[in-house]
Amino acid sequence: MRFLLIEDNEKLAAAIVERLGLDGHVVDHAPDLETAADCLAGTGYELILLDIMLPDGDGRNFLEWHRTCDNDTPVIVLTARSEVSDRVRMLDLGADDYITKPFDFSELEARCRAVLRRRQGAARNQKTYEDVVFDPLAGTVAVAGSVFELRNRELRLLEVFFSAPDMIFSKSHLVDRLFSYDEEVSENAIEVYVGRVRKKLQGGRVRIETVRGVGYRMTAT
Repeated sequence: MRFLLIEDNEKLAAAIVERLGLDGHVVDHAPDLETAADCLAGTGYELILLDIMLPDGDGRNFLEWHRTCDNDTPVIVLTARSEVSDRVRMLDLGADDYITKPFDFSELEARCRAVLRRRQGAARNQKTYEDVVFDPLAGTVAVAGSVFELRNRELRLLEVFFSAPDMIFSKSHLVDRLFSYDEEVSENAIEVYVGRVRKKLQGGRVRIETVRGVGYRMTAT
């Protein structure tokens, strides 16, 4: 999944990006609200991690604006404020959860999982297409009864394809979904991950089809 981290502490941000990356997530880092707005204008995110005190404004105002725009992307607030009144206000403004600094990374990971579960709903954890069952939270795909574990970018690739079976996705779109802005990659890297997913889908009725000159789509035979 793709997250947006809005945090001006570079050391903390780098640690969060690295830790959540190990869980298989792409994390774009915005050190200020202006950069965050630019990211949101060009990319869709499954979760936003929002600091409060930022160089160019207050994260609470950003959160209020975010909800005013009818954007329902879940938001976890990262805050040094421990007063109950502050936490209540952030929840009233539209935060889905909060975590008080300093925090343990395992708690942050757990809160991310919990928010995403609430967002998706328990019944929607698994996605089925023909004889393939994809479980993004477990990081597995079951093909004709055989279960395979997915590596980070294999999982994100299947998230894209399962979001719209039979829809064609360009290489540039897939690069955007699989890699963060600061990663230098070529569109040829997508061929590698498509090839890995194709191997896991062998034996079932679902395949990743190349649409020459356009991109790829998931379809059933």
